[in-house]
Amino acid sequence: MRNGKNSLAPLEEQMAWFSEECRRAGLKLTHQRLEIYREIASCRDHPSVETVYQRIRSRIPTISLDTVYRALANFESLGFVSRVHTIQNQAHYDAVREHHHHLVCDKCGHIMDFDWQALDETPAPDAIKGWGRIDNTKVTLQGVCASCLKAGR
Repeated sequence: MRNGKNSLAPLEEQMAWFSEECRRAGLKLTHQRLEIYREIASCRDHPSVETVYQRIRSRIPTISLDTVYRALANFESLGFVSRVHTIQNQAHYDAVREHHHHLVCDKCGHIMDFDWQALDETPAPDAIKGWGRIDNTKVTLQGVCASCLKAGR
């Protein structure tokens, strides 16, 4: 949820986009890949590879954890999903294609999407202008969420 709105496109639109992009990239559209992407696209909780694997195993009992790892690595390299880094160094995945940022709770691991228009519109500092080309300006803010603060964690 971003700014109180559901930021996920309808699932059928996301799946049609994914199918078309796989064809364009020359990536075979297997049942396992479809289910892995469907899982990421249909949830808002930024699941880890292990979480995706556990959820899909109920639908595809023969799927392996390695298949999920490889599929998500392919999806990330092709830009179909993005990886959200956490302090625990466990990768979490996001299929929201619209530009956004993340808040990560260092205590419970909850990840939330948010928009920050002022940051997005701010030009790069002079000190880094000669570095090269900036392709992405996603920001991850880390701290402790209100629920954990209230619980005294």
